[in-house]
Amino acid sequence: MTSIAHKISKKNKIKKYIIIIFALTVTAACYNLFLISTNIVTGGVNGIAIIAKHLFKFDQSLSILIQSLLFLVVCFIFLGKEVTLATTFISLVYPLLVKITEPLVDIISFNKSDMLIVIIFAGAVTGFANGLLYKTGYNSGGFSVLSQIFNKYFKISVAKINLIINLIIVLIGAYYFGSTNAMYAIIYLYINSLVIDKVILGISNNKAFYIITSKESKICEYISKTLGHNITIFEAKGGFFEKKKNVLLTVIPSSDYYKVSEGIRMIDKNAFFVTTDSYEVKEET
Repeated sequence: MTSIAHKISKKNKIKKYIIIIFALTVTAACYNLFLISTNIVTGGVNGIAIIAKHLFKFDQSLSILIQSLLFLVVCFIFLGKEVTLATTFISLVYPLLVKITEPLVDIISFNKSDMLIVIIFAGAVTGFANGLLYKTGYNSGGFSVLSQIFNKYFKISVAKINLIINLIIVLIGAYYFGSTNAMYAIIYLYINSLVIDKVILGISNNKAFYIITSKESKICEYISKTLGHNITIFEAKGGFFEKKKNVLLTVIPSSDYYKVSEGIRMIDKNAFFVTTDSYEVKEET
């Protein structure tokens, strides 16, 4: 399994670094244009840099670099050499790109009177860039190192720690820049996370149905013959009573969701089914 992960990390390395630099450039540009200029503290090293600039007139790119270097040391101590090497490139390049994209503020201007549109746009664009970054197998470094440490030693999920850290930083930002800015920050983070998921997973065009029913043959006939979709039957065992039952699995276009769900209910009102998004479907040839 380790060799497989190693092969994945080595695959298309040059392409990965091109994507990483592009994603970091877009993120840095959005940070300068939309967050620093409006004092929107969204968490992470970016948020701390905005607060440091407000309090001490400290250059944001230098602030991000110092934080990143400190986190690299912590990462090396607690997570080891391999994990540290994986985040070193991003930790060093991103502050540089923040400095390089600073002049964009003087070149590009926008109407700050409609901040909601600005924040939605910034969250979407940054989310797209971050999604591209995460698809390469790398993360943004910084406070994500702390999340990994808590996950390794205390078995707390990375997502939960990230949420707590970002929330604390957003609340500190609210203290200095007001509750309205904090609300914009929350909207930004929400849009950002939605777009990241869409970039990583893609947009689901299909739905997968897992169906347990006492009218198996009728539902199979409806789905396969009436609607023309393939259906697979496999045996499953209940966790409590350990009773074996057949489960019907079918993957259908999202446009047929209503036909399938209502058809199941009409054939067997007591049927139990679960529907999930299906992001990749490959048929046997």
